[in-house]
Amino acid sequence: MRQTFDETTDPSFGAKHLPLLRAKMAEQGLDGLLVPHEDEHQNEYLPDASERLAWVSGFTGSAGAGVVLMDRAAVFVDGRYTVQAKAQTDAALFERVELGRLAAWLEGLSAGSVIGYDPRLHSPDALATLRAAVEKAGATLKAVEPNPIDLAWGDARPAQPQAPVVPHDNSYTGENAASKRARIGKAVTAKGADVAVLTSPSSLAWLFNIRGGDVIRTPLPLGQAVVRADGTAKVFLDPAKVTNELPGWLGDAVTLEAPEALPGALDALSGQKVLIDPAVSSAWYFDRLDAAGATIVRGMDPCALPRAQKNEVEIEGSRRAHIRDGAALTRFLHWVDTVAQKDLPDERAVVEALEGFREATGMLKDLSFDTIAGVGPNGALPHYKPVGAKIRKMEAGSLLLVDGGGQYLDGTTDVTRTMAIGEGTADQRRMFTLVLKGHIAMAVIRFPAGTTGHQLDAVARQPLWNAGFDYDHGTGHGVGSYLGVHEGPQRIATAINAQPLLTGMILSNEPGYYREGEWGIRIETLQVVTAPTQVPSGERPMHGFEQLTLAPLDRRLIDVDLLTAEERAYVDAYHAEVLGKVGPLLAEGVQKDEAALAWLKVQTAPLK
Repeated sequence: MRQTFDETTDPSFGAKHLPLLRAKMAEQGLDGLLVPHEDEHQNEYLPDASERLAWVSGFTGSAGAGVVLMDRAAVFVDGRYTVQAKAQTDAALFERVELGRLAAWLEGLSAGSVIGYDPRLHSPDALATLRAAVEKAGATLKAVEPNPIDLAWGDARPAQPQAPVVPHDNSYTGENAASKRARIGKAVTAKGADVAVLTSPSSLAWLFNIRGGDVIRTPLPLGQAVVRADGTAKVFLDPAKVTNELPGWLGDAVTLEAPEALPGALDALSGQKVLIDPAVSSAWYFDRLDAAGATIVRGMDPCALPRAQKNEVEIEGSRRAHIRDGAALTRFLHWVDTVAQKDLPDERAVVEALEGFREATGMLKDLSFDTIAGVGPNGALPHYKPVGAKIRKMEAGSLLLVDGGGQYLDGTTDVTRTMAIGEGTADQRRMFTLVLKGHIAMAVIRFPAGTTGHQLDAVARQPLWNAGFDYDHGTGHGVGSYLGVHEGPQRIATAINAQPLLTGMILSNEPGYYREGEWGIRIETLQVVTAPTQVPSGERPMHGFEQLTLAPLDRRLIDVDLLTAEERAYVDAYHAEVLGKVGPLLAEGVQKDEAALAWLKVQTAPLK
């Protein structure tokens, strides 16, 4: 029976699977094995066939790692997944360690031990750090193929996904694929290379204007491409995924090849200069190209920045998607404020209600990630999802935090709203308003060309910092255009990131506050970086942000007296925009909801 994975995965996986894995490790002469969460494409969300860490340990979070030795094992997770890891893994079999301590843990290996790794699953940069730690212990890293997990998994391993790869129309992309390939070809030449190897499914999707369904919540086709400086390309896709219309859509300058042809295609690059990104491509590609005699040019995936800088067609599509999504959100928030306040449903029912309103748009292709809905203490877990025994019912006097998004052909959405269950307390209103003040500060900030998200991060934290509070996640992540809800290279966070924020980049703005054991608060909207314009009486043109997300804030949680006049004006203007753009969809059409429209008018009235 083939296995599938979700957040209710059985914690007994370790007891079932560790003996099978260790037997295969012994056959390959290994004393240990590195088990990253990442797959062959360095994806965040994985097809079931690539959930190797989950198969070994039971842990299904989107970030983590494992190490299996012959006599012990460990699972490494960050703060988002501490609770989940405890619920999903057997403490008698797995030590649970903070993800940032992985290298230090490896330094404690026994001298002389041989630790295996699958070169297809590790980027060369990440592998270099792990290799240094292993060698410091006097141990050795050994590349192994096939992966002993795959051997131990055997026939129970799910089949590789074969979702059809389909054209994504130019009316959504704003640029045809031939034009994009010509641009990327010039970028390859500018890097001093003859050819680029692309291994990121997001780059394939963007460059060739195609979408797929191999990865949950993200319309990605799994594959690779080799793009030459003249714009011609080879795309490596499972033939079972190739639709009748795809070859004609790709055109004569693009050749379709089966995945089995990829090693030979890399070998054929002998003597050529090959651009490849060490941050997103696995060590296997570097090893293969080096063995073939190619000259490796390390550099950013040439599609990454063009993909991140949305053109006007993509931005307008995102605006449309957010208005549509905003109407669904408004209907949901009205439901929370009326029906749910009386019936006090559980978190699973809350999730189903929001997903139902999104489906009612008639244009939802998928969620952009599994909906987060946390009541009370569960809301204090930033990445909590309601599954199993952890599910709570709404409770009067507490807070409900809901974070979700949709995938539409014209855009990807992601929004968080925090709502009072009953009337918020003075303490809840104070903390919500401090978060709101930081959110507003980020929404209205102006900044010069060359500014990074790292430099802006403190703007959203300052109101909380001034009061002695903080939050332990980033303030903003990049978002794709009917692609990944988490997209680089742009982000806003305390961690240093050298990528400047550029016109057309879409990012989230999501400060929060989490009181462990009680409740959590987060306010999230998506925003797009605007072109630099002159500030009145200023000397330099400045970038800014245009707000894309349109959904009302819970005015019961706003302490108006803590807001400045300018902050109140911002909230009033934002709410007026919500009513002006979302209201018409509630007045007529498939999302017509007169009760929700009447409610929205009250919610968006001026604060004072």
